[in-house]
Amino acid sequence: MFRVIVFLISHSITMALGFALGVYLLPILIAPDAPSDAEVAQVADKAIFSTQFDRDLPGSDFLHWGEGELSISARRISFIGALAPGPDYRLYLTPQLVLNEEEFLALKDQSAYVGDIRSFDNFILEVPENINPAAFKAVVIWCETFGEFITAANYQ
Repeated sequence: MFRVIVFLISHSITMALGFALGVYLLPILIAPDAPSDAEVAQVADKAIFSTQFDRDLPGSDFLHWGEGELSISARRISFIGALAPGPDYRLYLTPQLVLNEEEFLALKDQSAYVGDIRSFDNFILEVPENINPAAFKAVVIWCETFGEFITAANYQ
């Protein structure tokens, strides 16, 4: 009986660790190639706004963070830096800076969804025609699947 209990516990722990590792590694393995620094810089040259993501925000932690420079033009948003890998990252423009999950959820319905982030080193997103970045003040990267705050910054 003891062997059965040890067997079940050890295999359950192994399965849980394997699942957690898969959730963490799968987005890294399937991520498309990130745009080069030169491609991002070319988009950033046309920016109206720019800001910095800081790794040490109150809502960020060792698994959920971003650091680097974000540039915003009327039709494109570019990022040069690094994001913690994870699934289903989305970029939102918000009416004010938010620093954690609760603050973002309170403003999510007033925020503009720009697009999905598919790479964790550099990205370029097209701003949808119905969104005016000048009408917002801050940007948030959010993990939709797990409802996790990744990073945010004011840009005006």
